[in-house]
Amino acid sequence: QVQLVESGGGLVQVGGSLRLSCEASGRTFSSYAIHWLRQAPGKEREFVATIDFSGSNTIYADSIKGRFTISRDNAKNTAFLQMNTLKPADTAVYYCAAGKAVIGRPDYWGQGTQVTVSS
Repeated sequence: QVQLVESGGGLVQVGGSLRLSCEASGRTFSSYAIHWLRQAPGKEREFVATIDFSGSNTIYADSIKGRFTISRDNAKNTAFLQMNTLKPADTAVYYCAAGKAVIGRPDYWGQGTQVTVSS
């Protein structure tokens, strides 16, 4: 069982930056790939980024490539999503999720953190 808690969301102006954190419970954090997804009002949840178990490999959605960076610190059981050059279209609830597979449906989800980008 893995419990995930996101933090770092908030209100930011266009062009600003935020850093989201995803802290995991348990001692098997490094056994899980970590995913960030987001859901905007009235839209389906969409993939944002994935990082593999060691942090060596990452995958990004085209919409955020070059602006967002996913990373992890296995010693601290924490993953991060650094978001730069934010746009109003990035406004959403951001979720972190953990899965045994890099590709595929995650096994555990956090509760989400709101990111609002004002123009």
